[in-house]
Amino acid sequence: MKILDWYILKRFLVTFLFTLLILIPIAVAIDISEKIDKFLRHENLTFFQIVDEYYKNFIIYYANTFMPLALFIAVILFTSRLANNTEIIAINSAQISFKRFLYPYFIGATIVAVVALAMNHFVVPNSNKIRKEFENTYIKKQNYKDKSVRDFSLQLNDSTYIFLQNFDLERNSGYNFSTETYHGLELKTRLTADRINWNKKDSTFKLYNWKERKVFSKRDSIFSGNSLDTVFAFTPKDFDYKAALAQEMPSNDLISFIDLSKKRGIKNLNAYLVELYKRTSLPMATYVLTLIAVALAQRKRRGGTGINLALGVAVMFIYVFFLKVAEVLGAVAGADPLLNVWMPNIIFGAYAVYLYLNARK
Repeated sequence: MKILDWYILKRFLVTFLFTLLILIPIAVAIDISEKIDKFLRHENLTFFQIVDEYYKNFIIYYANTFMPLALFIAVILFTSRLANNTEIIAINSAQISFKRFLYPYFIGATIVAVVALAMNHFVVPNSNKIRKEFENTYIKKQNYKDKSVRDFSLQLNDSTYIFLQNFDLERNSGYNFSTETYHGLELKTRLTADRINWNKKDSTFKLYNWKERKVFSKRDSIFSGNSLDTVFAFTPKDFDYKAALAQEMPSNDLISFIDLSKKRGIKNLNAYLVELYKRTSLPMATYVLTLIAVALAQRKRRGGTGINLALGVAVMFIYVFFLKVAEVLGAVAGADPLLNVWMPNIIFGAYAVYLYLNARK
């Protein structure tokens, strides 16, 4: 790398970190002002607990969320400064092409993208889990719907199905349970119980007022009893299909969860797939946003940095709008989550290529 490359790369990273360090305290200050009264309601809640369990993970989450915005603003700011100081004119006079000029920018974008990928796939999900546990305990009031599932069905494999009228996720207890096993289209066994309890300690279920029917070619056999300890190929965690849970799973766990859910016949997993694909698409957007920012800011404009910054922020907000719309559309049943998640990058990638071709002229 040449001296010019180190110069641009250093300013790229320093301005990026500076921008990020400005945005995070603002987010923390706003959040404290909104939640201070809720913290004070709990006498047993210590300052250390608030910082360690909530704000440490809050900062991790929002630092990762603000990375694309901080990168875009950083590139706009210091590239505009280069243009206003006529440094870009000197670079062009040295017969350095626009393509070669982009080289240190893309090295910086790669560093940010690698960090964002690691954060998205492994660090942020674990951090989200701790932060949301804190929120559910001290900040949010959980509804009954958050603690239970109703009229739930699940396919365990090609031949076994379970049904539940109600299951309390806090008490690990449910009512009107049944499981059916088929051979092809023929029912082979059916086990029902008025009540079912999960014993977390030894990973077993206890059935109350149970009845089992076994179907044979010429006759049926029926067994019943007051209680029965047994094992099934599921746990209460399998009953809780909420899109928010995807944000708390590291990517390897999320992929395993999606694969298992597909085998169990869960129809719409698009919300989980959107979360998985977004963890890669958003870091990859750093290249698109870097190219757009450099192309917009590399020319000296009347009005200086302010005009470039206003134009860049407008583009960034349009990108965020497209991103949110794509996430919502991708989570709808029947939609293609991969295409929807990557659509903002495709659209703005085409815009970046257009700006790049014009900037080369």
